[in-house]
Amino acid sequence: MVAVRPRHFTVSEYHRMSEFGILPSGERTELLNGQIVTMAAKGTAHSSAVLLTQDFFKERLGRKVFVKSQDPIHLSDDSEPEPDVVIALRDPLAYSTHHPTVTEVLLVIEVADSSLKYDLETKTLAYAKAGISEYWVLDVLDRKLHVFRQPSELGYQAQTILAETLDITPLAFPDCIVAIRALLPPTMLTKE
Repeated sequence: MVAVRPRHFTVSEYHRMSEFGILPSGERTELLNGQIVTMAAKGTAHSSAVLLTQDFFKERLGRKVFVKSQDPIHLSDDSEPEPDVVIALRDPLAYSTHHPTVTEVLLVIEVADSSLKYDLETKTLAYAKAGISEYWVLDVLDRKLHVFRQPSELGYQAQTILAETLDITPLAFPDCIVAIRALLPPTMLTKE
């Protein structure tokens, strides 16, 4: 019997596949743990939450950091995911020579609707193993924020789920109070 196992890709191989047109243009993919993953289509609630989250942090943190949206970060030789929102140190060359690395990433936020299980399991472990100090998953359907801190090889050692009515302060920005509701799309108003 022949053992079957998936082909493991490196970041440089992944980039070359993109350059040579092996990966279809326009198809959103990312490389995670050596596997090329096709990213789910974005619904309106997802897009709204990404926009609100990005806008919130740009307004609060200004030019102290770069707030990137759906751009790659370099975790390792076989992982280059594209989180929904990344808060990274300012780079004098505006990351023209490399994608932000683990030491430059201050906070990673994934916005989840159909991707909740993947974001809470696969991505959580990948970010923890890489050493991302703080990772949030904003659940737009149940209107909660999953907060992960204290990364280790086995996963995050501190995990909290916060309701939309609560506030949180990112580890890297102790003066920045985030109202979770401000990151979520507004709920539909009912007419009486």
